Amino acid sequence: MITIHCRKPGQLNWVVLLVSLFHSFVLSQMAYGHVGSSGVIVQKQAGKYQLLISIKPPDVVPGTASVTVFVEQGRAGIIGARPIYFRSGDKGAPTHDILTPTGTNRYEGDLWLMSSGSSSIEFDIDGPDGKQRVVVPVMAVATALRDMPEGTGFGLAAMGLLLVVMLVTIIGASNADGVVAPGQAPPAKLGRKRVVGMGIGLIAITLILAGWRSWWNSTAEDYRNVQLYRPTPIKASVRIADGQRQLTIRFDTSGYGADRQKRRTLSYILPDHGKLMHAFLVRMPGLDAFAHLHPNRLDTLNYESALPALPGGKYMLFADVVYRSGFAETLTDTVEVPLLKISAEAAAAAKPTDPDDSWLVAEPMGVKANAVNVPHLDNDMVVCGKPGASAKLADGSSMIWMDKSAQILEAGKLYTLKFAVADAQGKATPIEPYLGMGGHAAILRSDGTVYIHLHPVGTYSMAAEGSLVSRIADTARTFHYPNAVHFRDSIDNWLAKLKTLPEVEKNRMLAASMPVMSHPMKTNNMVEFPYAFPRAGHYRIWVQVKRNGQVLTGVFDTQVNDPLL
Repeated sequence: MITIHCRKPGQLNWVVLLVSLFHSFVLSQMAYGHVGSSGVIVQKQAGKYQLLISIKPPDVVPGTASVTVFVEQGRAGIIGARPIYFRSGDKGAPTHDILTPTGTNRYEGDLWLMSSGSSSIEFDIDGPDGKQRVVVPVMAVATALRDMPEGTGFGLAAMGLLLVVMLVTIIGASNADGVVAPGQAPPAKLGRKRVVGMGIGLIAITLILAGWRSWWNSTAEDYRNVQLYRPTPIKASVRIADGQRQLTIRFDTSGYGADRQKRRTLSYILPDHGKLMHAFLVRMPGLDAFAHLHPNRLDTLNYESALPALPGGKYMLFADVVYRSGFAETLTDTVEVPLLKISAEAAAAAKPTDPDDSWLVAEPMGVKANAVNVPHLDNDMVVCGKPGASAKLADGSSMIWMDKSAQILEAGKLYTLKFAVADAQGKATPIEPYLGMGGHAAILRSDGTVYIHLHPVGTYSMAAEGSLVSRIADTARTFHYPNAVHFRDSIDNWLAKLKTLPEVEKNRMLAASMPVMSHPMKTNNMVEFPYAFPRAGHYRIWVQVKRNGQVLTGVFDTQVNDPLL
């Protein structure tokens, strides 16, 4: 029997819908820090203020980012916001725009992002509870091509034709009418001069329009081939070595020479939560096998990780990396994992590449659980009068999805996904920091078109935030990268040292590397994630926490529908 403690009446319910996010434009092939969801959601503490920030960046740059700030705790009077690009820093940024209060403790505004690149939005909060500053990473990249509506095109074409006719007529008239003195009869050749003038005018306008069209086509081609974001290509493969399967992830730089849009500063990858790369493997089509791995860097282009005891099959791969500029990417590929039959002793003796690697084999998506020690994948309980779900964890404890607002969730609505852990006797049991945070989550739509690596602070990277905060503090107008070899070696040495530390010291060192991250859990057996499902569909959620030094993974399914209008 699992004991569930409910809130007292009147206590705030953080799972209540906070805001509707409209106009979700999803591009399944685009990936920058996630796949299929372009918004940024942040929930964090800043002094006495607890803020929930939602940013919808434009999918065409230049464009406006829609910003919404909820002050969940604290008394704020004025909130200003401004975009700051990594390459220009604070010196090249505009002044703050004041957000408009639109409700109780809610502020909104639109900010222009004028060029592509790694950027952030800096918020200045001022009020009775003091002044605070928060920086939120935002990737300012063009992800869409917009076609002009057919009606608008016809209307503009008709207006343009009218203007050309009028301009040609005016040129012809001015060429002819000037030769006639007041009171004199027009000469016989007046009409011919008017026609000649109109012909010259038509030729001049035609040349101008041809040059303008050439410029327009060139600009459109540059946007399509250079500015339009494309994720860095990778090639994943699995080989068998010494009786163990090895996953290799290689950055594909074959197009770097001809296409500058593809280029990345691969020597300047930053560790995020103490790892250079977070690689997630999910078996298709049932989403029944999952692994969260942290490959080692062999050289600038190649990363490698030993595979755990996963079943063979076709897997989707999502690899998260963060560059020194604060730009975060999710790189995607599919990989065939061969079936490897080994003895139980050999499987037990196999060591993961990283002690924080974890994996889980569960039921295929949509199958009801009816066996002991098998995750419950559907709503199977009521928690505080609301639908809930539970999952058995590998150590015999249970994970409970708390405060689920309904059996079927709505796309575009912001929820706080809250999960609690109870021991085998059903009592609340504390969880330990996992990679420097209360927990991690991965969410995947059944067809793979939506993926997100979630943290309690939201949908962005801590390493990206740290990089952009340090850049803002830099007084230089332009940023100069350090020596690539020295930078890469210093990162590798830091990571090697991190792996040798005891867990407590490692978490202390991780916390020191993420000083801007402030999001303590309110209850020591719970972890929360703010998220808005970008589109309708069937989703699987993997929630990862650490207990007694062991990484534990709970798996849950949920259906998301379009909102009722």
